[in-house]
Amino acid sequence: MKKKKFGIGTLLIYIFLSLFAITTIYPMIWVVQNAFKTSNDIMSSSFTMPTSLLWDNFKTAIVRMNIFKGYANSLIISGSVVLFAVFFGSLASFILARFEFKGRKIIKTLVIGSLLIPIFATILPVFRMLLSWKLIDTHRGVILPQIANNLPFTIMLLTSFMETIPKELEEAGVVEGANAWQVFSRIIMPITKPAIATTATFAFLWSYNDLFTSLIIIRSKAKFPINRLLTEISSQYGTDYGLLCAVIVLIIVPVLTVYMLAQNQIVEGMTAGAVKG
Repeated sequence: MKKKKFGIGTLLIYIFLSLFAITTIYPMIWVVQNAFKTSNDIMSSSFTMPTSLLWDNFKTAIVRMNIFKGYANSLIISGSVVLFAVFFGSLASFILARFEFKGRKIIKTLVIGSLLIPIFATILPVFRMLLSWKLIDTHRGVILPQIANNLPFTIMLLTSFMETIPKELEEAGVVEGANAWQVFSRIIMPITKPAIATTATFAFLWSYNDLFTSLIIIRSKAKFPINRLLTEISSQYGTDYGLLCAVIVLIIVPVLTVYMLAQNQIVEGMTAGAVKG
């Protein structure tokens, strides 16, 4: 077996990736270590490790800020977005990938093109629409726009994956008497699990981190998702840096947990189409 040559180009790539990793990871370490300090300690020595772990910031964030209520609201919003985005996205992807009809290519082009439209460009008509439906200051008012924002990526990824599935499997099901729904639910969907896991993970993360929509739609503090609470805390306790760091840690823990648990599925889902092709 030939040994791979370790040239200057490879060395430069490793150096660049190492520096990028440091600049990405260190801010998280900085936030975590300062979450256990008082504001005075942060002002005097924010770049040193705490001599003792001070849990008061976390207790204040949990009790006074009602963090668990924010978690519950985020779970309701993000869970609903994942469920409906994956369900409707998989149905649309199945039709685009397995059926030939007039206008199919145009629809696929429009779906891909919609990824280029930022939410900031559509928030005004969306707000007026939600206002007419009396959905302002409701979870549904956040869920519906987020589903719409996640559908293009979901459809694009699932369609690409489903197009790689051999049609012989579908034809075998039809020969056995399966209808279109049975082919979709019993043949296509089980094979598409890696791509579904990928789209579900991204939909959850995008919904969970979407501060802009919740900032515009949600008004009542009892309905704030977890990321919306951060703006509330920063406006009331802007100089309590230890508390802010503790809240940031509590916000990013679910994101890191979901990503750590689903990272294998994400890689498999993103590369499966290329491998199958």
